[in-house]
Amino acid sequence: MQNPSSLVIRDGIAQDVPRCLSLDHTYETDYVWQVSTREGTDQRSIALRKDRLPRQMDALYIKNPERLKVALAPEQCFLVAMAGDGEVLGYLVMTCSPAEPIAHLRDVVVERDVRRQGIGTRLMKVAGIWAQQHNIQRIIAETQTRNYPAICLYQHAGYTFCGYNDRYFLNQDIAVFFCTSVR
Repeated sequence: MQNPSSLVIRDGIAQDVPRCLSLDHTYETDYVWQVSTREGTDQRSIALRKDRLPRQMDALYIKNPERLKVALAPEQCFLVAMAGDGEVLGYLVMTCSPAEPIAHLRDVVVERDVRRQGIGTRLMKVAGIWAQQHNIQRIIAETQTRNYPAICLYQHAGYTFCGYNDRYFLNQDIAVFFCTSVR
């Protein structure tokens, strides 16, 4: 993408789902977060440590077509980043429960050849505005411990670590969670 000002972020529509799913969902990482736990009689300790891998690892971010379809509902957040020529460059999915003022940031995906150009950050900023307009108080983002690029994106956006789940994803990957208050 040569001109970042030509980037348009808009609400996703049903016709965007296949275009979003066709984006390159792979990523590269040099680091992983290692989780170790220690349990005693009256105490549990959990440690997270950033470890450098011996070589760069290619990983596949799991696509979830159903999550995109559910996010089409007006009370959910499905954003699409598009170039001026109409090419889909990325998307974001954030789901909400009507019973809680909390949104769950599920997916931030940017096409591989335009990553590190601020598209993910801009998607997250627009999602924050959407959250304000929908009276959301907190956003909780999730990712795998090996998705170091996503961890960096969330931290860069001001999210702070708030927990983990050791068998959260369908493939039994560990999830780490980051959150931010919506102002």
